[in-house]
Amino acid sequence: MKYEVVIIGSGLGGLICAHQLAKSGRSVVVLERERQLGGCLQSYRRGEVELDTGMHYVGGLAEGQHLYDAFDALGLMKLPWHKLDADGFDLIIIGGQTFPMAEGYDRFADTLSSYFPQAREALWQYVEMLRRLPSIDEIAHVNAYDYLTTLFRDPLLVNVVAGAAMRMELQRESLPLFNLAHGTSSYIQSSWRLKGSGNLIVNSLVGDIEAAGGVVCRQTEVTELKEQGGRIVAAVCADGSVVEGDIFISNVHPQLTFGWLKNSNVLKTMFRRRIAALDNTFGMFTASLVLKPGALPYFNHNKYVYREANVWEPSHLTAQSVMNVDRVMVSCRVPEDGGTCTRLVDLLTPLPWSMCQPWENTVVGRRGQDYKQMKERVAEGCIRLAEQVIPGLSTMVERQYTSTPLTWRDYTLSPCGSAFGVRKDCRNSLMTMLSPRTPVPNLYLTGQSLVLHGLEGVTKTAFNTLKSIMN
Repeated sequence: MKYEVVIIGSGLGGLICAHQLAKSGRSVVVLERERQLGGCLQSYRRGEVELDTGMHYVGGLAEGQHLYDAFDALGLMKLPWHKLDADGFDLIIIGGQTFPMAEGYDRFADTLSSYFPQAREALWQYVEMLRRLPSIDEIAHVNAYDYLTTLFRDPLLVNVVAGAAMRMELQRESLPLFNLAHGTSSYIQSSWRLKGSGNLIVNSLVGDIEAAGGVVCRQTEVTELKEQGGRIVAAVCADGSVVEGDIFISNVHPQLTFGWLKNSNVLKTMFRRRIAALDNTFGMFTASLVLKPGALPYFNHNKYVYREANVWEPSHLTAQSVMNVDRVMVSCRVPEDGGTCTRLVDLLTPLPWSMCQPWENTVVGRRGQDYKQMKERVAEGCIRLAEQVIPGLSTMVERQYTSTPLTWRDYTLSPCGSAFGVRKDCRNSLMTMLSPRTPVPNLYLTGQSLVLHGLEGVTKTAFNTLKSIMN
């Protein structure tokens, strides 16, 4: 069958494009290789609970803020959003000291000024930059670390303001200020959790797509994009089916997307080499803890715990020091039963790909006992560090489930299990920040590898992809 628009991948970016195009009257199909939809948003069920993968919280959902209009247009504001603490939606804990990240630009600066009084003026300059959010042309070439170390003389403050680093990758040499600013600003406006799993978002979008006449195909793996006359004419799938279309949108990593064009007369060798050479961000280890009923009162914020003031340093985990976790994000699920205690806590820490390489040629469920033991030891390291802020956490755990970059790679096709897609580089922003448009005139890209990641970044990117198609 032929469609006006063929979308490959059911991550947030692909679903947003499908949602808007289907509602505008286009015939749309989404092709997803997995049974579960949602990409990094997807949740999975274990017993009576649904566990999240990449969805933990989002910023800027109040009316007039960064994401409100987009989420309202997508029908997502009707979901059960739960606002985090205004006095400290994130707590940054470094070497045993706690620094709250307060809601509102002015309040954010005032609160941190009470801990760093000598930096009051500099903090106000910082929040004014975040409030204004300079354009990509203004600050994509500016190094975020250099900006912060020039603005703030206290190295501890440089660590604190970037302490929510596990929702992005901090690369001292390369991270553009544009990405740090956009990955920070909306959370300061307001921060929110879902009262439920990320599947609420996925199911809402898919329901609207199908109600508008769109088609969503599960377990339909694209293996090739057929080019004819300089345009894509069809997607060839692993089961032998062929899906024809006028426009194609890939929500899959660009390195994989262009690999599907096996005999292209449009893609030049130099372009292929450029895409193949792109570096990718690190992957994440997640320990999802199901707690004993009534064991832990719900806390309405996230905790970012660092053993030392080394936020801008890469993770030092190795096979020889597998339990030496030195940073962990602690997030919990809003009680869905109306009670005061949480049943689910997620612990996240960066995990170098080198830790996964012994099993890189394996598949989910068949990695062996050594892999299982490695995961258990990293989880134990995460729990030990988290116990600095939640004493006795290990005794509260009823059962736990873990995932690594290998898991992400196998379910999302992200190279080396990259959590945030292509690494952006202020030294070469034109090469590492990708356009939705490609050399093939009817093939477009969307997703976190283009410019910005996270729910806000992917949402903005999807709307930019739609704008490129409409123009």
